[in-house]
Amino acid sequence: MHSSNLAFQLEAAALVVPQAKARLPTEYGHYQMYAFIDRRTGIEHIALVLGEVTGQGNVLTRVHSECLTGDVFGSQRCDCGEQFKQAQRLIQKQGNGVIVYLRGHEGRGIGLSNKVRAYALQEQGMDTVEANLALGQPIDSREYDIAADILQHLQVRSIHLLSNNPGKMEALAAFGITVETVVPLEIEGNPQNAAYLATKKHKLGHHLALVADSFGLNQFN
Repeated sequence: MHSSNLAFQLEAAALVVPQAKARLPTEYGHYQMYAFIDRRTGIEHIALVLGEVTGQGNVLTRVHSECLTGDVFGSQRCDCGEQFKQAQRLIQKQGNGVIVYLRGHEGRGIGLSNKVRAYALQEQGMDTVEANLALGQPIDSREYDIAADILQHLQVRSIHLLSNNPGKMEALAAFGITVETVVPLEIEGNPQNAAYLATKKHKLGHHLALVADSFGLNQFN
């Protein structure tokens, strides 16, 4: 089979369609920004690429779920915004890397309005898992096939994944991404998100060394 025919077939089978590319200067370096669209849902996603990654292995990579409250508003109820900034710092220090920014992942997939409803329930004493379930929503409905497609489009051979979530590594590997190592991306907690981080460790299985290994019955209230 001719290489051009193979490339056409791979592009036709891809979940994402490339849309545009432009330079994005930031305080953490000058990225190339790629826009993609999910051909199934129409949701747009972004990849930020620093340095040369095409055909490269061991690329430092952050697959980041959209979090308007943390990424944009600076919420202290989660660690998302600080994780995003720390990923940029580490990639800048490395000299190359990728951040895949997945939209449609708000509140682990429940959407922005439900996320605000979940916050209100947490103010009544529930934790983040209990709040999702009380709303009739899944604990975590995020999928990472789109991220895998984007990394394959960028021709990244293998990655060092910036994450505390072992499920993310497993999901990417299931979609054909070679994850060489998982690099912790832990942010020190604050009084506003201590219970949230404890829930992530003890109920969602995230690797968080700075969070206590045990918690009291009223830890999440």
